[in-house]
Amino acid sequence: MRKFKRILITGIHGSGGSFLAGHILKKKISAKIFGIYNNQSDQNIKDIKKYIKTYKCNLCDFKKTKNIISLIKPDLIFHLASNADVRLSFDQPRNIILNNNNSTINLLESVRLSKLIKPVVIMCSTSEVYGEVKKKDLPINENNYINPNNPYAVSKTFQDLLAQNYFKNFGLKIIITRMFTYLNPKRTNLFASNWANQVAKIERGELKFLKHGNLDTTRTIVDIDDAMEAYWLAATKGKIGQIYNIGGNKSIKLKNFLKLLTQHSTSKIKTKIDKNLLRKSDITLQIPSSKKFFKDTGWKPKNNFNESILDLLNYFRKND
Repeated sequence: MRKFKRILITGIHGSGGSFLAGHILKKKISAKIFGIYNNQSDQNIKDIKKYIKTYKCNLCDFKKTKNIISLIKPDLIFHLASNADVRLSFDQPRNIILNNNNSTINLLESVRLSKLIKPVVIMCSTSEVYGEVKKKDLPINENNYINPNNPYAVSKTFQDLLAQNYFKNFGLKIIITRMFTYLNPKRTNLFASNWANQVAKIERGELKFLKHGNLDTTRTIVDIDDAMEAYWLAATKGKIGQIYNIGGNKSIKLKNFLKLLTQHSTSKIKTKIDKNLLRKSDITLQIPSSKKFFKDTGWKPKNNFNESILDLLNYFRKND
């Protein structure tokens, strides 16, 4: 099991980055945690801000990125900095693709050119790179054909393939994680968080209807804590150069997820479709095989699915 002294999280002001920093801090290890952020508010890290050191840097600025990598001297990097808004990527494909692509090439090139002992880099990719997978090809394993069907997924495919190339040609210590759906209350542009937020508002009398997009899609969903532990185990136990699918064992259609969520409500929830939430192209089946990750790291989801849904709803009840 690897141990680290200086951990860098890119995008630490974001939802995933802030949750990951908090998760690592709970382990009470001796490592120092550093973060890079761009223009986001520090609201997500307000409870842990005094325990970490952050630097403002647009990763699209190569010179500044290179200087900060040399300054921090990390021995572990979690690359989470990306604009991950799938729906927005249909409206602003150029902005999202350029941001995600340039930030990644600049980070990897900074590591390549540094005179430091090369850090372990966890390239946080996504299940979106697989696109629409036919039923006969399920469950999705790491060798499945990559076929992104939205601009955000195209940018993540670039990151994923670039990371593979930097491992193969330049010997960077890279591990790629392809995370499937997990519950993330700090991002209200995700279906589960968006719905939970709306349920809480309906309970407070602020909304009359819960609006949703496509419900005819099946996914596996894991708890935020399980997802963050998976990232940590990828870094400490994952094999260098490998690609890992990370997802749950339980698959559920989104209309059934919405039903479970609304059953926890103290109000009668009326729902209706919002065409603005529909994607130009969507994914019907997103069911992974995580056997490889289970085998190499020992990770398995531990949190009760129904309790995770209630925890998500309670987050928005408390944070109105």
